Amino acid sequence: MLNISWLCEIALVSRSGYYNWLKSEEKRKRRDEQDQHDFDLIREAYTYRGYDKGSRGVHMRLLHMEILMNRKKIQRLMRKFGLFCPIRKPNPYKRMAKARQEHALKPNLVNRKFRAYGPRKILLTDITYLFYGRGRKAYLSVVIDAFTNQVLAYQLSESLSVDFVLEMIEDLLINHEISRQQKTLIHSDQGMHYTSMKFQTLLVDKELRQSMSRRGNCWDNAPQESFFGHMKDEIAYLGDVEAFSDLHHIIDDYMDYHNTERYQWKLAKLSPNQYYDYFKTGVYPLSHLVRMPDFPEIQAPIEHPH
Repeated sequence: MLNISWLCEIALVSRSGYYNWLKSEEKRKRRDEQDQHDFDLIREAYTYRGYDKGSRGVHMRLLHMEILMNRKKIQRLMRKFGLFCPIRKPNPYKRMAKARQEHALKPNLVNRKFRAYGPRKILLTDITYLFYGRGRKAYLSVVIDAFTNQVLAYQLSESLSVDFVLEMIEDLLINHEISRQQKTLIHSDQGMHYTSMKFQTLLVDKELRQSMSRRGNCWDNAPQESFFGHMKDEIAYLGDVEAFSDLHHIIDDYMDYHNTERYQWKLAKLSPNQYYDYFKTGVYPLSHLVRMPDFPEIQAPIEHPH
């Protein structure tokens, strides 16, 4: 017959520790059951609408499910049950071509002060590619509000012609109240679409100002780059998508999800649309669960350079 003291000595544990472990079996069982219950909630939030989320995204989704769960607990349970958020890889996007001599570059008026002037004052735009089907490629042009992170307009195209970017700007002005008289900035990189005569003429006609990042400096348009990176992480594998119309449906669904239900930490744990409404009304929809946050200090509009 084996001796308990001898076995404890071999296992490098004390007899009291062994007996405490035996006595706590029921407590461990209850904790494991509670962990499983909480993890089921985490998994529901994680997979909501088919887009994976990190611990922050899960925490914010749970808040909007009227569930307050500590983020450290969420991280612990995700590790315990092997649930991981995909890590965003560097964007391999290459600029298409250098601006030709007749194309005009614009100064960087934004200067990375993306959220300094309130909503609808600085609008960021860029183009990314989407591979789908059997080696097919589409191009997505997007305008986001730098203050609220709302997607205000987007166009998906099978070609890189300038026209689909112009159509996006037209849609932007039709569907949203955008300040004219040179008050709103459209900020982009120095790509050929934004240095083209057609694009710049359209902005002048619509009384919108133009700002550009410095050459090769992605940080000058960081929120837009971040949006594309997260979108590509969260959208399902596109290799099985054969029709351009099916790809369009996927993009439409993601844009709706981003604006209405993709909660963001720096937006007071609200979705972009909710944050815009919060800014306008002062009514914080999570005030019964968490402390009402403050808005960033709003500065005077950027003056037009002489």
